[in-house]
Amino acid sequence: MAKDPVRVLVTGAAGQIGYALVPMIARGAMLGPDQPVILHMLDIEPVAEALNGVKMELVDAAFPLLRGVVATTDAVEACKDVNIAIMVGGFPRKEGMERKDVMSRNVSIYKAQASALEQHASPNCKVLVVANPANTNALILKEFAPSIPEKNITCLTRLDHNRALGQISERLHVHVGDVKNVIIWGNHSSTQYPDVNHATVSTSTGQKSVRELVGDDNWLNTEFIATVQQRGAAIIKARKLSSALSAASSACDHIRDWVLGTPKGTWVSMGVYSDGSYGIQPGLIYSFPVTCEKGEWKIVQGLKIDEFSRGKLDATAKELIEEKALAYSCLN
Repeated sequence: MAKDPVRVLVTGAAGQIGYALVPMIARGAMLGPDQPVILHMLDIEPVAEALNGVKMELVDAAFPLLRGVVATTDAVEACKDVNIAIMVGGFPRKEGMERKDVMSRNVSIYKAQASALEQHASPNCKVLVVANPANTNALILKEFAPSIPEKNITCLTRLDHNRALGQISERLHVHVGDVKNVIIWGNHSSTQYPDVNHATVSTSTGQKSVRELVGDDNWLNTEFIATVQQRGAAIIKARKLSSALSAASSACDHIRDWVLGTPKGTWVSMGVYSDGSYGIQPGLIYSFPVTCEKGEWKIVQGLKIDEFSRGKLDATAKELIEEKALAYSCLN
């Protein structure tokens, strides 16, 4: 029996990530090859013409799963009845700007979009915030969309998770699909902690620990962590533009696993509302290892945290507490 279309909102849809993301959604990379979609694309007035150009291209691509496209600069129209919202639009930090200025701009954007989602989205709408500072933007959105369940508001750290998988795969010369259960803890920033202590690789003789196979704790505790933390900056240096293709692909992975479930024995990293697990202050959006089933995520419990990791988990939590205070000061 044919499925009803799912309405998916992409904000900042005329930008680089949006342009990479909407064809992936329309092709079924996010919700599966048998799930029709209606795309809602939102962007700001100055890029309305470019946004219409993206809509024209979506029509020209003749995607069989794409049942409709809404392209608008009106947040209310964009949010109407959406089931999934991917918040890519935000105010990027520009040279010479103070963090507080950037935070202030993003607080006002996310406050307005939260109100539109609160009033017009489907009641069980799932939200993924991609725009930086992603964790804190998600927190502001949660604050101003109180009727959306807190478990439905998440931020993207899957890009960092996938970057960590990629680095291990390159180092060990194994297929990236054979590496699993890395963890990104904390903030989607340079304080995030990419943790391989529980990660494994599928080999011909069974699952082997990544730490054991790499056999170089110094590399894993220094260069590997720094490479994942700084990968976004390295891509900007190389492309003169920020990550778009990989960010879009990771957003698809995040939603797909959330909606359709994670494979048995595998966890992924998602920025979710902290419940106090692993000693992280409740009330932050913090990246944890999670498993997903029937559209619900659950934090993986009982993982051993060594002293080195504890310091890293706390450092990134400290940054998030500071960001939260900065964001809330912009509300006054």
